[in-house]
Amino acid sequence: MKQPHRTALCVLSLATVLPLAQAGAEPAPVTITVTKDAKAISPDLFGIFFEDLNWAADGGLYAELVRNGSFEFSPEDAKGWNPMTGWQLVERDGGNGSVLIQSDAPLNPNNPNYVVLGLQKNIGAAGICNSGYDGISVQAGEQYNFSVFARQLAGPGGSLEIQLETTNGILLAKASISAPDSAWRKYSAVLEPTNTVANAQLVVLTTGEGRVALDMISLFPENTFHHRPNGLRADLAQTIADLHPRFMRFPGGCLVHGDGLDNIYQWKNTIGPVETRKGQRNIWHYHQSVGLGYYEFFQFCEDIGAKPLPVVAAGVCCQNSGESVTKVWEQGQRGLALSDMPAYIQNVLDLIEWANGPTNSTWGAKRAAAGHPASFHLEYLGIGNEDKQTEVFRERFKMIYDAVKAKHPEITVIGTVGPRPNDDDYHQGWKFANELRVPMVDEHYYEKPEWFLENLNRYDSYDRTKSKVYVGEYASRGNSWFNALSEAAYMTALERNGDVVHMASYAPLLCKMGHFNWRPDLIYFDNTRVVPSVNYYVQQLFGCNAGETFFAPAMDPVATNVAVSCVEDSASGDLILKLVNVASNAVPAHLVIANGMNVKPDATRTVLTGNPQAEDTFRNPDAVLPKRESMAVANTFDCNLPACSFTLIRMKSK
Repeated sequence: MKQPHRTALCVLSLATVLPLAQAGAEPAPVTITVTKDAKAISPDLFGIFFEDLNWAADGGLYAELVRNGSFEFSPEDAKGWNPMTGWQLVERDGGNGSVLIQSDAPLNPNNPNYVVLGLQKNIGAAGICNSGYDGISVQAGEQYNFSVFARQLAGPGGSLEIQLETTNGILLAKASISAPDSAWRKYSAVLEPTNTVANAQLVVLTTGEGRVALDMISLFPENTFHHRPNGLRADLAQTIADLHPRFMRFPGGCLVHGDGLDNIYQWKNTIGPVETRKGQRNIWHYHQSVGLGYYEFFQFCEDIGAKPLPVVAAGVCCQNSGESVTKVWEQGQRGLALSDMPAYIQNVLDLIEWANGPTNSTWGAKRAAAGHPASFHLEYLGIGNEDKQTEVFRERFKMIYDAVKAKHPEITVIGTVGPRPNDDDYHQGWKFANELRVPMVDEHYYEKPEWFLENLNRYDSYDRTKSKVYVGEYASRGNSWFNALSEAAYMTALERNGDVVHMASYAPLLCKMGHFNWRPDLIYFDNTRVVPSVNYYVQQLFGCNAGETFFAPAMDPVATNVAVSCVEDSASGDLILKLVNVASNAVPAHLVIANGMNVKPDATRTVLTGNPQAEDTFRNPDAVLPKRESMAVANTFDCNLPACSFTLIRMKSK
């Protein structure tokens, strides 16, 4: 394919980033004319990418409050971990207790470990205590659903007492469960705390002499996002929904192709009743329960109006597999044995049937049994994730791609061209994609903000007859206003090239404070707060103000420090101007709507401004949250672009 020119700048490019650092002369007024030169662009341009790193799933988006409720943590997950990680023995009222982990006659072979809780004599109580993920946050008056699988192994046993407590033992809520019998059964109770506490703990006590087996101990807020069972944390999910993403890519990332062949993400292990799912170690060095699995991902996409974009491994593991042990970078890629590829390919085909198949199909019936008889309307499928371009990869990718193309031509397959914007994997990946005529490829880049400002014309000269582009992972390596502003400028260029750039998603999406695997991130959170970054507000303004038609703006004289895009939202008929001024001076602009439309006099203007030199923080305290105001417009009107600002003007046509 044609590669972008690296030296010439189009009229809307930013020739230099120096004005960010130093003030210059007062700029001359510029005239920005929205012309009749229109083209259709992708309606799915801006979306989100979810990967379970930085504790994004367990302890994050997944609303489960109990850590290691299945007792499956191990030293393979993280150094020093074991099946009792997250738990401790408690003894009350003179009780003499014991705990041990067993795996014979488990609840399910996919989930072999369980805890055996013993109480000597019929005195007092003994139990186990869990403080969740950095504490359990509970709200007074809210309901929390407790459940456990239990069976009595020896002795007469007694009732199970379930309590929410403060760390110093003050009771917040309690419930009682009748004594378990000798078979595995699920027991449930509802807890309603009397006080709001950020770091409560859950205590499960046995009150009868003997030994009782416990597994899958769970505590969920009743108030999950859209009140889904086994659902998502409401405030965090709503913050994501407020981005108005057109699609959601999941479950990764490097998580997909895994740390070795035995760690490749298997979607079938993540569906069905939670107690039957098979968790595994996370490539980011902790455990993933897969309670947040494929059903929950697809359901979330439906709830927020985003198209699902699952990604499967291309029959190879991550090229960085074992790097933490071997210290050999990009030498760990290995492929599944060719004899294993037919079964693996069938798993990929089964995924499409599970998502879209009729209820009388094998996998469509499983989706229906889970509570969703209607199709999930899967359109996109990613194969591979920034894989090293080797013969091992190419051979297996082609096998999967050919099989999907033959059986499901309605599915748009997205390939991969490596982890960087212009290296050998990138060039070899594009050559391979062109040979196979892959419909779309996934480009990734994490670069400095200057790179984004210098590459606004990256896609101007891409060959429109070849593969479309999905910018699956990008970020400017920081959460300052300078970073966010450079991303805003770059996103205007993505809109301008929205006929070839079909999709784009900032990455990573989530990070629990104190548990960093990767920075920067779009949304930070702890157990009680959600803290969007300044980058988030840029993404939100583009997501909420997207369009399907691009009108080419012209500038006179050319202002090299201003980037502009103009789109039309077909649903509302609104014309939406986005103007990014990276200069440290305000720029007076005269705007002319010359595309044949007449605009109504009332419009809205939203402005984001900030200090580009402020330090990198979770949320830049010097940044101003979006300010929205009404303004009067006509087909010609004046607008001042503040220094270092992103201005969005939304106009209704007559």
